[in-house]
Amino acid sequence: MKKVIIYTLLLVASFCLPSCKKFLDIQPLDKLSGNNFFQSKEDVVANIYDLSRIVFGKYNETHFIGATGEYRSGEVQYESQSDHAPARAFVEYLGRNDLLTVLNNSFPWSSDINYNFNSITDWRAYYQAIQGANILIAKLDEGVPGVTETEKNAFKAEAAFIRSLSYFIMVRLYGNVVYYTDAFHATPLPRENFVSVLNKCIADLKTHKNNIAWTYTDPSIKGVRANRGSIVALIMEMNMWNAGFDPGNANKYYQETADLGKELIASKAFRLLPISEWATVIKGRSDESLFEFYRSINYGDANSSVSPIADMFIHYPYKRPEYTHRVSFAYYRGEYMQKLFQDGSDRRITAWFNEDIFADNGKFMLLKYAQNAFATGEENANPDNTFMVFRYGGEILLAAEALAELGQDADAITMVNMIRDRAQASKYSGGGGSALKDFIFYERSRELIGEGHHYFDLVRTKRILSNQWSYNVLTADKFNRGAWTWPLNSNARNNNPYVVLNDYWVNGGN
Repeated sequence: MKKVIIYTLLLVASFCLPSCKKFLDIQPLDKLSGNNFFQSKEDVVANIYDLSRIVFGKYNETHFIGATGEYRSGEVQYESQSDHAPARAFVEYLGRNDLLTVLNNSFPWSSDINYNFNSITDWRAYYQAIQGANILIAKLDEGVPGVTETEKNAFKAEAAFIRSLSYFIMVRLYGNVVYYTDAFHATPLPRENFVSVLNKCIADLKTHKNNIAWTYTDPSIKGVRANRGSIVALIMEMNMWNAGFDPGNANKYYQETADLGKELIASKAFRLLPISEWATVIKGRSDESLFEFYRSINYGDANSSVSPIADMFIHYPYKRPEYTHRVSFAYYRGEYMQKLFQDGSDRRITAWFNEDIFADNGKFMLLKYAQNAFATGEENANPDNTFMVFRYGGEILLAAEALAELGQDADAITMVNMIRDRAQASKYSGGGGSALKDFIFYERSRELIGEGHHYFDLVRTKRILSNQWSYNVLTADKFNRGAWTWPLNSNARNNNPYVVLNDYWVNGGN
């Protein structure tokens, strides 16, 4: 434990020393530690957990999932009768894409309740994780005592996953990013086109994919540590993102996504749990989890009080004390919920929501995240749930989308109905073509509601350009100028004159 603590402090210090004026302020690990840290398999495992914690730290320092993936298309409203209501009005500013107001520190969500939204604009922690993964891969190639060749390759696959996941998150937030994979990088580089970056990540992950097990028999690390299913999911997600921005090669991306989806299903390493067992899924470490940031109060996990999306959409008795949680802080528009859940046979309605699913006020509750609520006590705490990154159900639908784009409608419908069957909803029985594609989009919106995918699906499919799909429509001009991104913090230019900030936001967000 002392070794882990010392290494963690050294790793953090390597990114923070003000005397270092090189690119990203990085000091070589061996200069700080005497090159003595990676002396056993246990050291490698501890390092992998530390890298994962760095990425989770970005989720935990603000209301990340909601702010980046759920609210920016206008489906969510705040409840004016809730406790500290003005501090939750940020959801409607996000819904109008008014990020500059959201980032203004004079508003209640910064002064009354500190949501720390400016942290979303800061990419440095992602590069800390990337640098740490690069160093780990280099040290494994040098050789670590007690690590076999098979173990080395599996550890490298985990490190490559964390590295590529960091790049993927940044691409969806900022667009173009600086890309590098060498261990002790110090040369300033310009931001690279994000399609190129993701293609490099895909090629990198392909070299590691088959060197790691599909999943783990140890239930304590299932979904928590990256596995082949995690890597497959990430490659699928990156392919589908690129398909939306590189139309000349779209079919290549669709075909690879479809093939990987079939491979994922054929592995039989994962399964859709019955909807009646949803509490097991959202608790974490289930057979449905491909990758997650597992959190449990039993382990003393310290979540920021504002980071879980459950905080916005539940009230007493799932949130306590009663006098400050008589209504939810926010709700999904009833009109939007009608679009998603017209089929009354869908068991997700009763499993994931309260009876006021179309309430258009604070009576609405998203019980999808309230399955593991505290039964007693008056503490102001969120339910004890995990932060899901990739889930089996989401990747099945992503493969279905790719198949539909390829015109393989029968296979696409088969996959869609896997999700419908689990939800005990009526099977899809419509036609192919655009009707099927639209249905799959809505099915992803249903299945993944609150998991932080909806806005990114709107962006990559360009549905954000149509009022049929979004309350916050971006014009083609705004979209092409990067209105879908987040502003990039000016600290990205520290010691790197080649970095330029996001023009759309530098020019006032209009």
